[in-house]
Amino acid sequence: MTLLHVSGLSVRFRTEDNPVQALSDVSFALEEREILAIVGESGCGKSVTAMSILGLLPSTAAISGRIALEGRDLLTLPRKELRSIRGKELSMIFQEPMTSLNPVFTVGRQVGEVLRHHEGLSRRAARDRAIELLDLVGIPAPQRRVDEYPHQLSGGMRQRVMIAMAVSCDPKVLIADEPTTALDVTIQAGILDLMRDLRDKLGTAILLITHDLGVVADVAERVIVMYAGRKVEEATAEELFEHPQHPYTMGLLAAVPRLREQPNGERDRLAEIPGMVPSLSAPPSHCPFAPRCSRADELTLSELPELRDVRPGHAVACFHPGDERTYS
Repeated sequence: MTLLHVSGLSVRFRTEDNPVQALSDVSFALEEREILAIVGESGCGKSVTAMSILGLLPSTAAISGRIALEGRDLLTLPRKELRSIRGKELSMIFQEPMTSLNPVFTVGRQVGEVLRHHEGLSRRAARDRAIELLDLVGIPAPQRRVDEYPHQLSGGMRQRVMIAMAVSCDPKVLIADEPTTALDVTIQAGILDLMRDLRDKLGTAILLITHDLGVVADVAERVIVMYAGRKVEEATAEELFEHPQHPYTMGLLAAVPRLREQPNGERDRLAEIPGMVPSLSAPPSHCPFAPRCSRADELTLSELPELRDVRPGHAVACFHPGDERTYS
């Protein structure tokens, strides 16, 4: 069953200089209980996609397309109705918990505020439920932590508080924007395990926004690769890692550090993608990755490739796809 369906989503920001085309014709579907990852470099449009779904973009953004949650177009809903959905049926874990949590309120009050607004609980009932949620997300001594302030918690525990807030009303769709950024490897693994457990216990579908392919390999079932505001590849996680088709995807995979040595004892040099991301204030009319691509030819530099299936369930926007590795 499809919970969230995004169709032809485009976002343009008005600026003092030229307008910026942050997203161009992005489409995807999120199924019930699925973990779908959106990956790409900073500035590729991942977070703008998430903010568009939640209706959190500023007034300078011009949005077109359709974002349907169980058939309801979120872009056409009245603001009051959208606010009743946001936080209850559709929730988000923001990227940096220290700036997302209010430093002058206890974590229990902040978790309870969501419950009082959407569930109509009393202050005491909301506090009791907040304790249960802190326990659910693995925070030790939740009866004590519920009365503490964000600065009294570690980075990992603050992230778990954010998750507790996000799942407090059993949302149908959870958007996680870089949920493990700035966390050490041990804490990161715990957060990812927690997200999997919550999906299994609550049945929540998860849209994971990340640049970390290690995280994608660990938890995602399907992956969308974005570049310069466009979707350039989509496949199951296993298929994408085994048979990447777009040269940009291959570049991202090659840039993952590996602890291996050559026969002479030297370490492999970390691969890099040459060139720069194109300016979104003047998006190219040809393949946006062409200036950085070793496969670029006259066709690539003159036309914009359409997304098409190259293998069952595997779509790519490239004139010259193939899993022959471009980078090493």
